[in-house]
Amino acid sequence: MQRILIVDDEEDLCEILRFNLEAEGYVVDTANSAEQALSILRAPHPVHYDLLLLDIMMERMSGIELAEHLRAEGNQAPVIFLTALGDHDAQLRGFSAGADDYIAKPFAFDTVLARVRAVLRRTSPTNLTGPTTLTRREHLILQLFQQHPGRYFSREEILAAVWPDDTLVGERSVDVHIARLRKKLGPDGNRIVNKTGFGYGLV
Repeated sequence: MQRILIVDDEEDLCEILRFNLEAEGYVVDTANSAEQALSILRAPHPVHYDLLLLDIMMERMSGIELAEHLRAEGNQAPVIFLTALGDHDAQLRGFSAGADDYIAKPFAFDTVLARVRAVLRRTSPTNLTGPTTLTRREHLILQLFQQHPGRYFSREEILAAVWPDDTLVGERSVDVHIARLRKKLGPDGNRIVNKTGFGYGLV
């Protein structure tokens, strides 16, 4: 399942969006400030998010500043800005900060859902060698690697991203799933490498 992080200082709006998006099958977390979102995204074993919904107008740090920090740190998660600002300059700054889409408040949920689906469809990683049968865990591992090419993930980081709620899964499961993933990807499986002291990554 795809995971979304909503960042907005309007708690009621966060809960409404969370309720409706979860009803559509997404896994949704919320943060009520940019600072709280950074704590979540900078955690020692951060959860992988397929999409960020960011409000622009927040106290202290704005959504645009949050997006700029994340991009500078190499986080390339897709971003949709939710904001009461509808002027052209705000939109340009949002796109310059790495936004994939921009929705002005007030909005209908149908509009948000359509934009979410469109961005996820456009940014979701595809299989390296075309169609192949991957399990959900294998797909999540590949997705993690493809969204951070050249970065190496320790087994602990992969466990936290792919098995966030399962404390019984051990590091051996990571090795087994990656071995199966490499096999299913055929020749392209060699692009998933294990660098001693660093972990697994996609080259």
